[in-house]
Amino acid sequence: MTAWTQLLVRRLRAKRQKMATARPSTARQTISASVRAEGCSGIQSIRIRGFHLLSDCHPACAGFHVGPTAPELQLGALGSSLAETFLSQAAERGVPLDDIEVEITGTLNPPGSPHGEPATVGPHDIRYTVHLRSPAPADQIAALHAAVARICPVLNLLVQPQVIKGRIVHDLGAGSGLTPSPN
Repeated sequence: MTAWTQLLVRRLRAKRQKMATARPSTARQTISASVRAEGCSGIQSIRIRGFHLLSDCHPACAGFHVGPTAPELQLGALGSSLAETFLSQAAERGVPLDDIEVEITGTLNPPGSPHGEPATVGPHDIRYTVHLRSPAPADQIAALHAAVARICPVLNLLVQPQVIKGRIVHDLGAGSGLTPSPN
């Protein structure tokens, strides 16, 4: 049994055990992250559960190049979510995998460029390529890809329209208290 096969078997067992022991729940899970721009560097310190990541901008934008940019992190999140979903779906469907690698590309228009219309300010023209090594037949891999496209959380976050609400809590400085925004 290859290491990849062992991984898929472990994932399937863990999922089945969780389903067998978990009480059915309709409660939604809240996930969160916090980001703080550090000092006068502008480097973003990202905290997610017990994990700590750094994000920064390119030196051309006065960054220090100590971490990926936010758009690069978004592409990384998509690639990670695709790989994770391929692994879980392969385990669930009994599709043998020997290797998986996901490559993501996107286009960024420079700020202020003639191409910087609001619809294309962020990453766009996003494409992914999944390199799979598997003895499974092509139709089984195609069905696996269709299942992944249907349920991959970050892929669906990017593809489906989202409602994002924001608000600002404005601190006026020392001893002045906080003023919530009307948003």
